[in-house]
Amino acid sequence: MNYLVTGASRGIGAELVRQLVARGHQVIALVREPERASVPAGVEVLRCALDRVGDLLHLHTQLADRELDVLINNAGVLGKWTSLAEVDLDDARATFDVNVLGALGVTQAALASLRRRATRRIVAISSGMGSIRDNTDGGAYGYRMSKAALNMAVRSMAVDLAAERFTCVTMNPGWVQTQMGGAGAPVPVEVSARNILARIDALTPADN
Repeated sequence: MNYLVTGASRGIGAELVRQLVARGHQVIALVREPERASVPAGVEVLRCALDRVGDLLHLHTQLADRELDVLINNAGVLGKWTSLAEVDLDDARATFDVNVLGALGVTQAALASLRRRATRRIVAISSGMGSIRDNTDGGAYGYRMSKAALNMAVRSMAVDLAAERFTCVTMNPGWVQTQMGGAGAPVPVEVSARNILARIDALTPADN
């Protein structure tokens, strides 16, 4: 199968790419700085900063003749972890640019490639921090809002693409031992990536 993975230079994204290649899949890795990315042999690396409109527009051209089975919108930034009084609006906008609008732009660029295959799966790596019901601690405004917005974007994709038998879902990877999650997180990155891929493997249009 053919996968496109964003945020593939480190953390969950890098581990997803490693495990996919080990399983024999073809992978296109989107990274902000290809010269600093370390990926397995055979992986195609494309430059795409999700907060740059020009990069997202160029991605349409780069994917023009490709066939994709699965898009994994994994890339994300944490932004500033602040109280209400300390919210930095510029930082919150930057967080939205990557976590929400970047994922939306990549999906737009990949749609034609996904339509060339029957699998048609779009997966967004969200967070428990995006849950409205589970927010009992407050704070973290930019990140929380961006993940809630990402969930809504994927919900709209699920409705809009249902007739074409797309499966569009968000996934909570858990609190993972990455640069973002910190060394004290309970879930090793290898375990999180393995669980994500197992869930992707099991998806059907009924999960849309």
